[in-house]
Amino acid sequence: MPVREADRLLLAAARRGGAWVGAIVLTSLLLTGVTIALPAVMGRTLDAVLNDRGTAQWMALSGALIFVLVAFDAVDDLVSGVAEARSTAWLRHTLLGHVLASGTRATRRFTAGDLVSRMVGNTARTGNFASGVTWVLVGLVPPLGAIVALALIDFWLCLTFLVGMPLVVLLARSFLRDVSGVNEGYFRVQGTIAARLSDALGGIRTIVAARTVDRETRRVLEPLPELHRHGLGMWRAVARVSARGDLVVPLLVVAVLAVAGLELSQERITPGDVLAASEYAAMAVGIAGVLSSVNQLAQARTTAGRIAEVLAEPPVAYGHERLPEGPGRLEFRQVTVLGTGGPLLRDLSLVVPGGALVAVVGRSGAGKSLLAALAGRLVDPDGGEVLLDGVPLRRLRRDELRRAVAYGFERPVLLGETFADAIGFGARTPCDEELVARARAARADAFIRHMPAGYASRVAETPVSGGEAQRVGLARAFLQARRVLVLDDVAASLDTVTEHHISQVLTGALADRTRLIVTHRASTAARADLVVWLADGAVRALGTHHTLWADPGYRSTFQPLSTAGAAAGAGGAR
Repeated sequence: MPVREADRLLLAAARRGGAWVGAIVLTSLLLTGVTIALPAVMGRTLDAVLNDRGTAQWMALSGALIFVLVAFDAVDDLVSGVAEARSTAWLRHTLLGHVLASGTRATRRFTAGDLVSRMVGNTARTGNFASGVTWVLVGLVPPLGAIVALALIDFWLCLTFLVGMPLVVLLARSFLRDVSGVNEGYFRVQGTIAARLSDALGGIRTIVAARTVDRETRRVLEPLPELHRHGLGMWRAVARVSARGDLVVPLLVVAVLAVAGLELSQERITPGDVLAASEYAAMAVGIAGVLSSVNQLAQARTTAGRIAEVLAEPPVAYGHERLPEGPGRLEFRQVTVLGTGGPLLRDLSLVVPGGALVAVVGRSGAGKSLLAALAGRLVDPDGGEVLLDGVPLRRLRRDELRRAVAYGFERPVLLGETFADAIGFGARTPCDEELVARARAARADAFIRHMPAGYASRVAETPVSGGEAQRVGLARAFLQARRVLVLDDVAASLDTVTEHHISQVLTGALADRTRLIVTHRASTAARADLVVWLADGAVRALGTHHTLWADPGYRSTFQPLSTAGAAAGAGGAR
């Protein structure tokens, strides 16, 4: 990811802090002013006490400055927190919206766990940029002001400090060099661990059933040594700069104090000046303290680059056309979809008649689910185009396409707070009667009504079986479909009775829609008006189930792989 994209994102996030960023600058400047003034005032207070002149007013002024320092430090924490929260919230909204707008493109390049890592942890660090850069810039003021103050107290004090100043600069330079290459590796490995953990949580039942908990734990935590190495690299950089600072800083302060003692012995400065000089010397070498904020900025820039990588993925672009009146005729014109190992579909041409019940069959890997995804533009072809009632899908408006084509999946995810929300998800304000009718058609109404709160039962608090979730997903698909209904192997979790009932709905109440069904069951293909037989990423044959059944290769698609090979061989022998 080009550096400039990360920098643009950092600036955009900082601007989202709004007026609170200005408040950070204001409070930081006030804190800086008080910090610079306090040593001088305390020095004057010491002289006033020693000389017994104006003691009360100088002590009152010192106390007031200390109070202001404490108060504005708390205010600075508050305004910084608000600004960071606003920036982080904008980053998370932007990233989430972009991921959803990118559709399956984002999840093909980035795993779910990695996206969560970038959306949660990386956005929080990037959101700290405004406060971090303010602290760096304002943090330079006290050391510079302290150097000026030393010059005002006595020229030789300032000169003594400046002689040792190059050592402090070398410390800062070595620290930045050490941490620059560590941050990217740390966050990259962190994302890898998050991705593996997400996969493990998604397959927790399989892991427990297979008794592979220990092995999966080792797989998830396998990158930990590399993460430890990068983290240790950061701490070593901090430790090195701290150790060197612990040597250089006291030597500089002692040198300044030695010169101050000499000047005091010659009555060129007062005891109060010595106190102030010691404070200013410590403040001047405090430029090393700015390094922690610089490290924060370096981390923010690294995480901004990781966020910008995701934002660089182009979202799905929709057109502006609407669909004409039509039966839902789908046409695939020389469609090609490329994979990492070659074409998944190549030059596929197919017409799905409007209003027809079409079954898509074939061996695993033949491209059935990919063909189903192309029908509603969940995936775009690399070559060719898909048309709905004569209009290329790329030229349709988003809402027009999503109203026309609905999906039912093998493992539906129930989104929404309640079961009513889950069924109505994506539909345009469905009425209760229509929602219940579609649930009844999917045979979901009966078990939903037996729940404690019926359709108002919360999905997260009401466990359902795989078949019940499948039926809720079907009810959602039935409700959404206006022109084309695509079902991707939805019968996998349904019992025979429910499957037969769903088939009756498809051939009855939904007969006016185009129904494209990916299936592994011969009974489903037998009820279809047309069967599309896919093999090796192409249409091998079209026809009715009865006609195609005469081909041993077609029959073998509904048999286990071991018996299919024998059947195909026997067919070839005949």
